Amino acid sequence: MSDGFSHMDDDGNARMVDVSAKNDTARTAIVRCVIRLAPETLRLLMENALPKGDVLTTAKIAGIQAAKRTADMIPMCHPLPISYVDVRFTVDEGESTISLECEVRTTYKTGVEMEALVGAQIAAATIYDMCKAVQKDIVIDNCRLAFKSGGKSGTFQAE
Repeated sequence: MSDGFSHMDDDGNARMVDVSAKNDTARTAIVRCVIRLAPETLRLLMENALPKGDVLTTAKIAGIQAAKRTADMIPMCHPLPISYVDVRFTVDEGESTISLECEVRTTYKTGVEMEALVGAQIAAATIYDMCKAVQKDIVIDNCRLAFKSGGKSGTFQAE
């Protein structure tokens, strides 16, 4: 391993980490982000009155699909046997925001943080895509790992 970098060989070349000797463990990752909309855009979204249709159902499906395809997009990610993906939304009409949470689980040799990050970001981008006909300045904010469990590093809980 090159100077402690897990994704580089001794010659400094990029490589995928070999996880074959690791034990399978139950692993969970949850990523959260916030989508900030204009009050009128949120009203139209809640009434299913936007031109592209049911925004939250479409975003949920997009996030689930993206989590399952993460290894196709992130070069050093291992393809994982994902056992569970969910994308959940909490709408705050007073703040005109949608809080999004993507949870991914597996029992495998490596974690699912990247899958949860990709799932959350694609779900958020799908909300943007489906609302952009009525609002261009939508903000996707504060996307971060909120929780992870399993594996050598144990449990992480964001403040």
